[in-house]
Order: sequence, then structure tokens, then C-alpha cells
Amino acid sequence: MVLQKVLKMNSALNHPRRIEQIVKGIATSDGAGVKLTRVLTQDLQRRLDPFLMLDVFRSDEPTDYLAGFPDHPHRGFETATYMLSGRLRHRDSAGHEGLLEGGDVQWMTAGSGVIHSEIPEQENGLMEGFQLWLNLPSSRKMTIPRYRDIPNSEIPRYSTSQHATVLVIAGDSNGVKGAITREETEPLYLDIQLAKGGEFSTRVPPGHNAFIYVYRGSVEIGGKTIDEKRMGIFGNDAHADGISIGAEGGARAILVAGRPLGEPIVQHGPFVMNRQEEIYQAILDFREGRFAGAELAAI
Repeated sequence: MVLQKVLKMNSALNHPRRIEQIVKGIATSDGAGVKLTRVLTQDLQRRLDPFLMLDVFRSDEPTDYLAGFPDHPHRGFETATYMLSGRLRHRDSAGHEGLLEGGDVQWMTAGSGVIHSEIPEQENGLMEGFQLWLNLPSSRKMTIPRYRDIPNSEIPRYSTSQHATVLVIAGDSNGVKGAITREETEPLYLDIQLAKGGEFSTRVPPGHNAFIYVYRGSVEIGGKTIDEKRMGIFGNDAHADGISIGAEGGARAILVAGRPLGEPIVQHGPFVMNRQEEIYQAILDFREGRFAGAELAAI
């Protein structure tokens, strides 16, 4: 089990980032009819490079989620599935499987191609969580597929003297290294819980694209309020040294940031490549069964 560190925050940021845009997600469905909210949509992929998509799901109505996501392919990117509540069974074309429960994370690198399914393993109750898509650089789009299930007990975390509790899923925050690191995109993925009157800050390079999604309560950032079920996109001021947030009434939010790849993005459904010709090849490879049996390795 990862021990929780208690940090005393001694220095405030000199130039925290401001909110550039507030986004309301779009209600949609995916898989076999799972109802969800797509917050990071395709029209924001350039602005939030290297992130491609963020889906949010929360329902205690079984018909909204029971059909799940039957077998489907992916190529060219990574998925990070973070379960807050519920049970989700993962199976893939290489015969691997795992069970995600409340607080667990699965980080999957689709790479050259994998077929998998994600099916709820419950008949009632709350199902809640996020799925984030992270692009791969052109040099790694055809890497061997990999995945890692990370139990909640193994996610590094810390609390601060300003009444914040932070889970570090990926990256580094205030000297605490997360469960996942990536050299090319340097993703930061935090789940932040603020008590009433709580404050939180962390350093983020000014060139990294960043956003926050509030899923409980509301937060204050530079004089702007981000309400529940809203995403705030941070500006990229060259002088900014990080991100600071506060919550008068308490809140929970995920904070995501990463170094942009600056490469062409060509997406066709579950395939994300750099050129249209690579999309045609992905479709052909899938149709001819070249994804099946892909050998997965541990991250």
C-alpha cells in the first residue's frame, strides 16, 4: 500500500495560470449504448494536444451502462480508465483480463493494435468514472500493446496543510511521483479533493496544455468559478509557473496536463494516426485479423 505523505506548502506560485475557456460536455452514448458525457471532444484535440478525448460516466440506472463496451479495436494512442465507483471487467484479444473496482486505474497502450472489451460486472448500483485518451508520438504508434491495472491502494497520494488530498495517477506533483510516467508527453493526472476553504497548487510547465474537470462542488481559479460537471481549459501564459485552485464549499476535480506533440492528428473512430494512409492500413489490418492475438506486455 502507498503511504500518504503530508506536505506543508511553504511557497505560493508567483504567476498561476488563468482559465481561458469553460466547457460543458455533450451527452452521448458509446459502446453498446452506454450513456456518458464527452467533455473533451474532437474539436478540442488540437488545443489540448496530446489529449484526444475525455469521457465521463455516472449513473445508478443499470440500463445506462449494463451493455458495456463489447469487443472493439484501438490503434495509435493510450487509454486511462479511472473508476470511482462500480466494477468493470476488461478482456483483450491476447487472453488477458482484469477487474477495475472503485478507485482503480487501468492504463492501456493500444500501440499497433489491440481488441478489447469493457463490461460492467454488476447488475445495479452506481457506475462512475472517467476514460481519458492520450495520443502517442509517431515514433511509438506501432509499439507493442501494453496495459497495467493499478489498484487504488497503489496510487501515490499526499495531503497538504491547505486541506487538499491528492492522488497522483500520472506525472509528478509537489515532489510526489505518480503511478505512470511518459517521457514524450509528460502527462500529469491528479484527482484532487478539497475540504471547505481548501486550496491547492502545483507547478506545471507553461508550454504544457492543461485542463480541470470538476465532478463534485465547484472551484475558484483566478476569480473564475468552475461549477460541477464543467471543464476549465487553462491558458498558456509564457510567464505562468503553475496552477492554483480553491474551494469555498469543498470540491473534487481531476487536473490533467501534458506536453503537446505538435504532430498531425488523423482520427477514424478507434484509430488515431498521423496520416490518412495509416488509417486505411489500420482498417485493413483490423479487417484481416492482424490485431487479434497481439502480445501484451507489462508496462
